[in-house]
Amino acid sequence: MRVRKEDGAGGKYMMDFIKQNIVSRFDCRINEISLGDLEDSTDFSENFLLTTDSYVVDPPVFPGGSIGSLAICGTSNDLAVKGAKPSFMSMSLVLQDGFEIEKLRTILEDMERWAREIGVKIITGDTKVVDSGVGVIINTSGVGVRNEYLEKNLGVLREYREYPYSWVRDCGVVDGDVIIINGSIAEHASAIMVIREGLEFQMDVKSDVYPVWMFLKDAMNVGGISAMKDPTRGGIAASLNEIAEKSGVGILIEEDAIPIRDDVKSFCDVLGLDPFSMANEGKVVMAVHPEMAEEVLKALRKSGQKDAAIIGHATSEFSEVVLETSIGTRRILPQPVADPIPRVC
Repeated sequence: MRVRKEDGAGGKYMMDFIKQNIVSRFDCRINEISLGDLEDSTDFSENFLLTTDSYVVDPPVFPGGSIGSLAICGTSNDLAVKGAKPSFMSMSLVLQDGFEIEKLRTILEDMERWAREIGVKIITGDTKVVDSGVGVIINTSGVGVRNEYLEKNLGVLREYREYPYSWVRDCGVVDGDVIIINGSIAEHASAIMVIREGLEFQMDVKSDVYPVWMFLKDAMNVGGISAMKDPTRGGIAASLNEIAEKSGVGILIEEDAIPIRDDVKSFCDVLGLDPFSMANEGKVVMAVHPEMAEEVLKALRKSGQKDAAIIGHATSEFSEVVLETSIGTRRILPQPVADPIPRVC
């Protein structure tokens, strides 16, 4: 037996690999969220969350950003979807001998820009230079802090129903919750694939890499959000399946309601790619109490997420994620088994 690319690709194989080889050895619970819960971040006190991620994107500079943008935004996003304010980070660089200094400067400038925009401080790190063909790998760990927006969100939600969690949890969804996404899907993976493969498509797509805290704080200030995930590896198919499984509900989404650019959809159709399982880097799928869904949607649009949309709802009628297609039929949207485009984040 050997490790496969699929074991780190964000789908079912990766989840199985982590449960069998990592959680089985190291599972622990310090506060509310355990390692075995497999959420985006874990709390190590009642006021702080910790997350970590390693980035291996190829190419390291791409339309709309770089591996540096991904490192700062991606790590901050894993904290923000739990309701925490991204506040502190570590930064570790693994560089290949001979890596271009100008390219490295571009990457570091992107990291500096987004850290300043979010208000994150880089407080520790490490640098290694190696012989093997890695190009550049970046690891960032992040600490998120409890804040007034999270408290407002939880307070509003508890006016409608019991919510026993102190953070926004994957397992917090109940029958009737409305599913919202903040914008168009599959742009990051499409942008990476077009430039990596040198494909000549009539499209000007850029990565959607962005710090979701910038608009989530406004959505939480309205309140009523019961779950949030940023659909990176595995796309919205993976994120929605994780939420459904952990919450013990089904999710029905409408294909025509899911925002996607026409050129991105055509690109996926031509290459036989499933946009629902392709990586995004500035998107959030969230579940919201039905009484607050329209107000949260308005807050997202006011915060610049003009393509935010209601795409479905949670249900107790079944336990899967089900897609209602454009022609009126229904099909199960399964957990992806692997990432169709590797090394995109």
